[in-house]
Amino acid sequence: MKKLMFALVLATAVSTVNAQTMNEKTTENDYNKWSIELAGGVNKTQRPMSANYFTSTPSPYTVDLGARYMFNNKFGLKADFGYNSFEGKNNSLSFDTKYYRADLQAVANLGRIMNFETWTNTIGLLGHAGFGLAQLEDQNSAIKDRMGNFIAGVTGQIKLSNRVALTGDFTTILNASQDVAFDAASAYSGRGFGGILFNGTVGVTVYLGKNTKHADWVTLTDKEVVSLKDRVTAIEDKMVDADNDGVADYLDTEKNTAAGALVNTKGQSIDKNNNGVDDTTEAFILKNYAANGGNNSGVYNNDLIKSLINGGYVATYFDFNKSKPTNVSTEGTDFILTYLRNNPSASVDIIGHADELGRSAYNDKLSNARATTIKNTLVKANIAASRLNVIAAGEDTSVNKDSDAARKLVRRVTFMVK
Repeated sequence: MKKLMFALVLATAVSTVNAQTMNEKTTENDYNKWSIELAGGVNKTQRPMSANYFTSTPSPYTVDLGARYMFNNKFGLKADFGYNSFEGKNNSLSFDTKYYRADLQAVANLGRIMNFETWTNTIGLLGHAGFGLAQLEDQNSAIKDRMGNFIAGVTGQIKLSNRVALTGDFTTILNASQDVAFDAASAYSGRGFGGILFNGTVGVTVYLGKNTKHADWVTLTDKEVVSLKDRVTAIEDKMVDADNDGVADYLDTEKNTAAGALVNTKGQSIDKNNNGVDDTTEAFILKNYAANGGNNSGVYNNDLIKSLINGGYVATYFDFNKSKPTNVSTEGTDFILTYLRNNPSASVDIIGHADELGRSAYNDKLSNARATTIKNTLVKANIAASRLNVIAAGEDTSVNKDSDAARKLVRRVTFMVK
């Protein structure tokens, strides 16, 4: 029994401490915290009882009135007052005593702690434990026995509305320093928690406050859980890989890599010869088209090659403020030349681009000069000028103008086969 007492006292203390710490973790407070509780029912005295004295099982009457305050949706405190009537029944010797008590108890919302909300929104469970003072009075004599008590119990709840809940409670009361038996017919010398009394009641809880719900029925969000979810969401967002090249977008400097292309750790297509065509695409084209020298075996792939050219995978690049291609990017022009030779009926738009540095009017002229340079190269290679159309696209604003690496990608000429 002593071990049980210690465990219950420890549970009460922990509940009170947790009521303070848990309140700091919650992120919502738009719920009611006060409630009034009224219940009535039956009781059963266990000991001490005098020989030949006993009550019926169970026996009326028990009444309990309490006021409760919840620190958050899991822990709170309540003060309550109780009344018990004990009378001899059946073959018992006659007696009539009354028991009055007042207690302060810690309350734990076991329904929220055990996440009842995952399967029900109308059934709850409270646990309560605490200490108080009591007095036993004999109605047939002047005996008034004052004592301390420890009280603990569980309360089932059924929510009828946001303002009212039906309750059913089972409580155990242990009396300390009880001097007479519950029937008041004999003395009792127990100094510790010797008296035992059981109460069973049914009642109602009325919720007070201006908010819609009471703490008994709300599910609060823990700050640490919210923070963790935000971090996971941020990580998931960062790991988005729109072009499916295996490099997350926040690290990807080339966000429209062709499907299946080999890329480096920055998401850039691997282009060892720096001709503006990634090696995977170039190898496919050379294998299925260019290497055929224009014979009919490669005609089957013309639609694919045309789409690659029109998609910007074949390009010629320029240094800053220059209209002459870089030495390593002339293979883009050579590729278009091979295509036009193998497709005599095809024509092509030669589209010049510039970065955003400098005046727009100047960049328009520069983009035109770059496209004209490529046209002249193709004309010198015996491609009819009538098949070549120069377009000055001016500034390309699709990249970050403050990035030198990004600006290199837009100083180019692309092609549109028609």
